[in-house]
Amino acid sequence: MTQITRRAALAGIGGTLAAPAFVRRARAAEVTLRLSHFLPPVAPMHTKVFEPWAKSVMEASGGAIEVQIFPAMQLGGKPPQLADQARQGICDIAWTLPVYTPDRFPVAETMSLPFMVTNAEKGSVALHALMEEFGADEYKGLKPLAFHMHDGGKLHMRDTPITSAADFQGKRLRAPNQATGELLAAMGAETVFFPVTEMVVGLSNGVIDGCCLPYEVVPPFKLQELTSISCEPAAGSRGLYANTFAIVMNQGAYDGLSPDLQKVIDDHSGPDWSRAIGKNFDAFEAFGRGMVEKQGNQIVEIPAEEIATWRPMAEPIYAAWIEKLNAAGHDGEAILKRANELLDAGA
Repeated sequence: MTQITRRAALAGIGGTLAAPAFVRRARAAEVTLRLSHFLPPVAPMHTKVFEPWAKSVMEASGGAIEVQIFPAMQLGGKPPQLADQARQGICDIAWTLPVYTPDRFPVAETMSLPFMVTNAEKGSVALHALMEEFGADEYKGLKPLAFHMHDGGKLHMRDTPITSAADFQGKRLRAPNQATGELLAAMGAETVFFPVTEMVVGLSNGVIDGCCLPYEVVPPFKLQELTSISCEPAAGSRGLYANTFAIVMNQGAYDGLSPDLQKVIDDHSGPDWSRAIGKNFDAFEAFGRGMVEKQGNQIVEIPAEEIATWRPMAEPIYAAWIEKLNAAGHDGEAILKRANELLDAGA
């Protein structure tokens, strides 16, 4: 996605796009693109990424492209349906999580496996490169604009900390995706999976004892008020997990644009935008952690040596994922190896 002149792309953590080198003569909007996502309008992704992007697209097109943003599933449906809604033309652009439809986009899901994240910016760069190399056919009928990741997830608990594998025993946890749920279950947790939008109810009524999420999710869902303890892996190693995201556009909507307006979209998409979104997510992470501290919640560190004892439990998950990729017609071992190479190169 973003490329705003491919380097001027999106300078700065705040998500403000650099001014394009060339702005067309202002004219009335010729095209309206509806962008749909599942978070509330106060979420940083809405205010710090999508709103500046929409403004920059309008400016670069001289007003010919208007991007209307519909947060919180205002166009109907549920988060797992977003990719299909973009394909069907219910919206023109969608921000979606591959893990919400498990195994359907296996290449894009690969970096949602346990211990496949360093930070959001580096992970997003690695993910976009992986998709360009192996996932070109995964979103047929859609034009991918960007792929990105958030920072590594933390364990946010209602009232009991987790600093060792033994602490997982009997805990009811909302897992962020299928693979991470399998890891948590291997350590003794009782896991459930539902979209993050339903997590508040689960924490409020005690259906779950905690959840595994990055700090950036704290502000839009007031997670600091629903939990009292956050447990984070020691710095300097791979994080527990990170979900992957895709921003996709209806291919017909893109093909229907004039060549000069297609160029505007092209200049606002691609690896530079993926990197910029990841950089934003690292900033969102710091802000969310600050809110947890301000609330007075306890933050505990999971020692690096403890995390090292968890990683072998992920080996069967990797092996099963390779088989899933192979069954989908990919070279699973090559994809997983390349994902690790890209992450290590960016570390």
